[in-house]
Amino acid sequence: MKNKKSRILKNIRKLLFKPQDKEQVSEIIKAAFDQRIIDSDSLTMLEGVLNVSEMQVRDIMIPRSQIDFIDITKKPEEFIPYVIETAHSRFPVIEDDVNDVLGILLAKDLLRYIAGDEFELRDKLRPAIFVPESKRLNVLLKEFRSNRNHIAIVVDEYGGVSGIVTIEDVLEQIVGDIEDEFDYDETEDNIIEEKENEFRVKAATEINDFNDYFGTNYSDEEFSTIGGLVTHHFGYLPIKDEITSFDAFEVRILRSDSRQIHSIVIKINLPENNGS
Repeated sequence: MKNKKSRILKNIRKLLFKPQDKEQVSEIIKAAFDQRIIDSDSLTMLEGVLNVSEMQVRDIMIPRSQIDFIDITKKPEEFIPYVIETAHSRFPVIEDDVNDVLGILLAKDLLRYIAGDEFELRDKLRPAIFVPESKRLNVLLKEFRSNRNHIAIVVDEYGGVSGIVTIEDVLEQIVGDIEDEFDYDETEDNIIEEKENEFRVKAATEINDFNDYFGTNYSDEEFSTIGGLVTHHFGYLPIKDEITSFDAFEVRILRSDSRQIHSIVIKINLPENNGS
Protein backbone atom coordinates (compact mmCIF):
# COMPACT_ATOMS: atom_id res chain seq x y z
CA MET A 1 0.00 0.00 0.00
CA LYS A 2 2.82 2.35 0.92
CA ASN A 3 4.63 1.74 -2.37
CA LYS A 4 1.44 2.29 -4.32
CA LYS A 5 0.84 5.58 -2.52
CA SER A 6 4.42 6.64 -3.22
CA ARG A 7 4.00 5.96 -6.95
CA ILE A 8 0.76 7.94 -7.06
CA LEU A 9 2.39 10.92 -5.34
CA LYS A 10 5.35 10.73 -7.73
CA ASN A 11 3.04 10.80 -10.76
CA ILE A 12 1.09 13.73 -9.31
CA ARG A 13 4.33 15.71 -8.84
CA LYS A 14 5.24 15.06 -12.47
CA LEU A 15 1.87 16.37 -13.63
CA LEU A 16 2.15 19.47 -11.47
CA PHE A 17 5.74 20.20 -12.50
CA LYS A 18 6.13 23.47 -14.37
CA PRO A 19 9.39 24.01 -16.27
CA GLN A 20 11.20 27.19 -15.32
CA ASP A 21 13.26 27.65 -18.49
CA LYS A 22 13.85 26.26 -21.99
CA GLU A 23 16.49 23.85 -20.75
CA GLN A 24 13.91 22.13 -18.57
CA VAL A 25 11.43 22.08 -21.46
CA SER A 26 14.10 20.46 -23.62
CA GLU A 27 14.74 17.85 -20.93
CA ILE A 28 11.03 17.01 -20.80
CA ILE A 29 10.92 16.60 -24.59
CA LYS A 30 13.97 14.34 -24.57
CA ALA A 31 12.48 12.31 -21.73
CA ALA A 32 9.30 11.87 -23.79
CA PHE A 33 11.43 10.58 -26.66
CA ASP A 34 13.37 8.22 -24.38
CA GLN A 35 10.05 6.82 -23.13
CA ARG A 36 8.83 6.47 -26.75
CA ILE A 37 5.98 8.89 -26.24
CA ILE A 38 7.15 10.87 -29.29
CA ASP A 39 9.21 9.73 -32.27
CA SER A 40 12.52 11.15 -33.53
CA ASP A 41 10.86 13.44 -36.11
CA SER A 42 8.68 14.99 -33.41
CA LEU A 43 11.71 15.41 -31.17
CA THR A 44 13.62 17.19 -33.93
CA MET A 45 10.74 19.55 -34.70
CA LEU A 46 10.06 20.41 -31.07
CA GLU A 47 13.73 21.13 -30.49
CA GLY A 48 13.69 23.21 -33.68
CA VAL A 49 10.80 25.30 -32.34
CA LEU A 50 12.80 26.02 -29.19
CA ASN A 51 15.91 26.92 -31.18
CA VAL A 52 14.07 29.25 -33.57
CA SER A 53 13.10 31.54 -30.69
CA GLU A 54 16.78 32.00 -29.88
CA MET A 55 18.15 32.37 -33.43
CA GLN A 56 18.50 35.58 -35.39
CA VAL A 57 18.15 36.27 -39.11
CA ARG A 58 21.92 36.63 -39.48
CA ASP A 59 22.28 32.98 -38.42
CA ILE A 60 20.51 31.60 -41.51
CA MET A 61 20.41 34.35 -44.14
CA ILE A 62 21.79 33.85 -47.62
CA PRO A 63 24.68 36.34 -47.84
CA ARG A 64 24.67 39.13 -50.41
CA SER A 65 27.42 37.47 -52.44
CA GLN A 66 25.10 34.54 -53.17
CA ILE A 67 21.98 36.53 -54.06
CA ASP A 68 20.78 36.40 -57.67
CA PHE A 69 19.73 39.99 -58.41
CA ILE A 70 17.99 41.35 -61.50
CA ASP A 71 18.95 44.79 -62.80
CA ILE A 72 15.97 47.02 -63.58
CA THR A 73 17.78 48.33 -66.67
CA LYS A 74 17.85 44.90 -68.30
CA LYS A 75 15.22 43.89 -70.82
CA PRO A 76 13.20 40.69 -70.23
CA GLU A 77 14.92 38.89 -73.07
CA GLU A 78 18.22 39.62 -71.34
CA PHE A 79 17.39 38.32 -67.87
CA ILE A 80 14.87 35.55 -68.61
CA PRO A 81 17.68 33.03 -69.43
CA TYR A 82 19.21 33.97 -66.06
CA VAL A 83 15.85 33.35 -64.33
CA ILE A 84 15.59 29.95 -66.00
CA GLU A 85 19.15 29.00 -65.08
CA THR A 86 18.92 29.93 -61.40
CA ALA A 87 15.40 28.45 -61.08
CA HIS A 88 14.29 30.71 -58.23
CA SER A 89 10.68 31.77 -57.78
CA ARG A 90 11.54 35.29 -56.50
CA PHE A 91 14.25 37.77 -57.42
CA PRO A 92 15.26 41.06 -55.77
CA VAL A 93 15.35 43.77 -58.42
CA ILE A 94 17.95 46.51 -58.06
CA GLU A 95 18.85 49.79 -59.73
CA ASP A 96 22.50 50.78 -60.11
CA ASP A 97 23.58 49.29 -56.77
CA VAL A 98 22.81 46.13 -54.77
CA ASN A 99 21.83 48.33 -51.83
CA ASP A 100 19.10 49.93 -53.92
CA VAL A 101 16.44 47.20 -53.96
CA LEU A 102 13.33 48.39 -55.78
CA GLY A 103 11.15 45.36 -55.17
CA ILE A 104 10.69 41.64 -55.76
CA LEU A 105 9.95 40.02 -59.12
CA LEU A 106 7.98 36.78 -59.07
CA ALA A 107 9.13 34.45 -61.83
CA LYS A 108 5.52 33.54 -62.60
CA ASP A 109 4.84 37.18 -63.56
CA LEU A 110 7.09 36.65 -66.58
CA LEU A 111 4.47 34.34 -68.09
CA ARG A 112 2.55 37.35 -69.38
CA TYR A 113 5.64 38.54 -71.23
CA ILE A 114 6.20 35.09 -72.71
CA ALA A 115 2.52 35.03 -73.74
CA GLY A 116 3.07 38.26 -75.68
CA ASP A 117 1.40 40.73 -73.33
CA GLU A 118 2.85 44.18 -72.67
CA PHE A 119 5.45 43.97 -69.93
CA GLU A 120 6.95 46.76 -67.87
CA LEU A 121 9.26 45.38 -65.16
CA ARG A 122 8.67 48.24 -62.71
CA ASP A 123 4.93 47.65 -62.83
CA LYS A 124 5.36 43.95 -61.96
CA LEU A 125 7.45 44.42 -58.83
CA ARG A 126 6.07 43.40 -55.44
CA PRO A 127 7.05 45.49 -52.39
CA ALA A 128 10.33 44.45 -50.79
CA ILE A 129 10.28 43.77 -47.05
CA PHE A 130 13.40 44.79 -45.13
CA VAL A 131 14.42 43.23 -41.82
CA PRO A 132 17.47 43.76 -39.59
CA GLU A 133 20.06 41.04 -39.11
CA SER A 134 19.18 40.89 -35.42
CA LYS A 135 15.49 40.03 -35.86
CA ARG A 136 14.48 36.82 -34.08
CA LEU A 137 13.37 34.01 -36.35
CA ASN A 138 10.16 33.32 -34.44
CA VAL A 139 9.16 36.98 -34.86
CA LEU A 140 10.04 36.91 -38.55
CA LEU A 141 8.02 33.73 -39.10
CA LYS A 142 4.99 35.37 -37.51
CA GLU A 143 5.42 38.39 -39.80
CA PHE A 144 5.80 36.17 -42.86
CA ARG A 145 2.53 34.46 -42.02
CA SER A 146 0.58 37.62 -41.22
CA ASN A 147 1.87 39.59 -44.23
CA ARG A 148 1.82 36.60 -46.61
CA ASN A 149 5.39 37.31 -47.65
CA HIS A 150 7.90 34.62 -48.54
CA ILE A 151 11.11 36.63 -48.76
CA ALA A 152 12.75 39.51 -46.93
CA ILE A 153 15.81 41.65 -47.63
CA VAL A 154 18.24 41.62 -44.71
CA VAL A 155 19.99 44.90 -43.89
CA ASP A 156 22.90 45.65 -41.60
CA GLU A 157 23.14 48.41 -38.99
CA TYR A 158 24.04 50.94 -41.70
CA GLY A 159 21.07 50.08 -43.90
CA GLY A 160 23.10 48.20 -46.50
CA VAL A 161 21.88 44.91 -47.95
CA SER A 162 23.67 42.03 -46.25
CA GLY A 163 21.53 39.12 -47.45
CA ILE A 164 18.08 37.65 -47.96
CA VAL A 165 15.97 35.23 -45.95
CA THR A 166 12.93 33.23 -47.03
CA ILE A 167 10.11 31.58 -45.15
CA GLU A 168 11.54 28.24 -46.31
CA ASP A 169 14.85 29.06 -44.61
CA VAL A 170 13.01 29.64 -41.32
CA LEU A 171 10.81 26.56 -41.59
CA GLU A 172 13.82 24.37 -42.33
CA GLN A 173 15.17 25.24 -38.89
CA ILE A 174 12.11 23.47 -37.50
CA VAL A 175 11.31 20.62 -39.87
CA GLY A 176 14.67 20.10 -41.58
CA ASP A 177 15.49 20.51 -45.27
CA ILE A 178 12.49 21.18 -47.48
CA GLU A 179 13.03 19.85 -50.98
CA ASP A 180 11.40 21.39 -54.01
CA GLU A 181 11.18 20.39 -57.64
CA PHE A 182 14.70 21.63 -58.24
CA ASP A 183 16.27 19.56 -55.48
CA TYR A 184 17.58 16.09 -56.04
CA ASP A 185 15.21 13.18 -55.80
CA GLU A 186 16.31 10.98 -52.92
CA THR A 187 16.02 8.00 -55.26
CA GLU A 188 18.36 9.60 -57.78
CA ASP A 189 21.93 8.36 -57.90
CA ASN A 190 24.51 10.43 -56.03
CA ILE A 191 26.78 10.49 -59.07
CA ILE A 192 25.39 10.98 -62.57
CA GLU A 193 27.47 11.12 -65.75
CA GLU A 194 25.96 13.95 -67.78
CA LYS A 195 28.44 13.74 -70.64
CA GLU A 196 31.80 12.23 -71.32
CA ASN A 197 34.19 12.89 -68.41
CA GLU A 198 31.71 15.25 -66.71
CA PHE A 199 29.63 14.25 -63.70
CA ARG A 200 26.98 15.82 -61.47
CA VAL A 201 27.61 14.81 -57.86
CA LYS A 202 25.66 15.31 -54.64
CA ALA A 203 27.88 16.94 -52.04
CA ALA A 204 26.53 14.46 -49.46
CA THR A 205 28.13 11.57 -51.36
CA GLU A 206 30.30 9.61 -48.94
CA ILE A 207 34.03 9.57 -49.61
CA ASN A 208 34.08 5.76 -49.83
CA ASP A 209 31.34 5.78 -52.48
CA PHE A 210 33.23 8.47 -54.39
CA ASN A 211 36.41 6.37 -54.23
CA ASP A 212 34.57 3.30 -55.50
CA TYR A 213 33.12 5.21 -58.46
CA PHE A 214 36.23 7.11 -59.57
CA GLY A 215 38.93 4.69 -58.40
CA THR A 216 40.44 7.23 -56.01
CA ASN A 217 41.70 6.61 -52.49
CA TYR A 218 40.76 9.71 -50.49
CA SER A 219 40.69 9.19 -46.71
CA ASP A 220 37.38 9.51 -44.87
CA GLU A 221 39.03 10.19 -41.51
CA GLU A 222 38.91 13.99 -41.82
CA PHE A 223 35.99 14.38 -44.23
CA SER A 224 33.15 11.90 -44.58
CA THR A 225 31.60 13.46 -47.72
CA ILE A 226 32.86 14.85 -51.01
CA GLY A 227 31.34 18.21 -50.03
CA GLY A 228 33.67 18.40 -47.04
CA LEU A 229 36.68 17.52 -49.19
CA VAL A 230 35.81 20.14 -51.80
CA THR A 231 35.25 22.83 -49.15
CA HIS A 232 38.67 21.95 -47.73
CA HIS A 233 40.32 22.51 -51.11
CA PHE A 234 38.61 25.89 -51.49
CA GLY A 235 39.63 26.89 -47.97
CA TYR A 236 36.23 28.53 -47.43
CA LEU A 237 32.57 27.90 -48.20
CA PRO A 238 32.34 28.50 -51.98
CA ILE A 239 29.40 29.94 -53.84
CA LYS A 240 27.67 28.92 -57.06
CA ASP A 241 29.89 28.65 -60.16
CA GLU A 242 33.18 28.94 -58.26
CA ILE A 243 35.80 26.50 -59.55
CA THR A 244 38.72 24.68 -57.98
CA SER A 245 41.01 21.93 -59.22
CA PHE A 246 42.81 19.14 -57.44
CA ASP A 247 44.42 15.96 -58.69
CA ALA A 248 42.69 15.05 -61.96
CA PHE A 249 39.45 16.87 -61.12
CA GLU A 250 38.05 20.28 -61.98
CA VAL A 251 35.18 21.02 -59.60
CA ARG A 252 32.48 23.63 -60.17
CA ILE A 253 29.90 24.48 -57.51
CA LEU A 254 26.44 23.80 -58.88
CA ARG A 255 24.37 24.66 -55.80
CA SER A 256 25.24 25.89 -52.31
CA ASP A 257 23.83 28.08 -49.57
CA SER A 258 25.20 29.97 -46.59
CA ARG A 259 25.79 26.75 -44.66
CA GLN A 260 26.95 24.04 -47.07
CA ILE A 261 27.55 22.82 -50.60
CA HIS A 262 24.65 20.84 -52.05
CA SER A 263 25.86 19.72 -55.47
CA ILE A 264 28.88 20.00 -57.73
CA VAL A 265 29.96 19.29 -61.28
CA ILE A 266 33.18 17.32 -61.65
CA LYS A 267 35.15 17.32 -64.87
CA ILE A 268 38.00 14.86 -65.28
CA ASN A 269 41.06 16.46 -66.82
CA LEU A 270 42.64 13.80 -68.98
CA PRO A 271 46.37 14.09 -69.70
CA GLU A 272 47.20 15.40 -73.15
CA ASN A 273 48.44 12.85 -75.62
CA ASN A 274 51.72 14.22 -76.95
CA GLY A 275 52.60 11.08 -78.86
CA SER A 276 52.96 11.17 -82.57
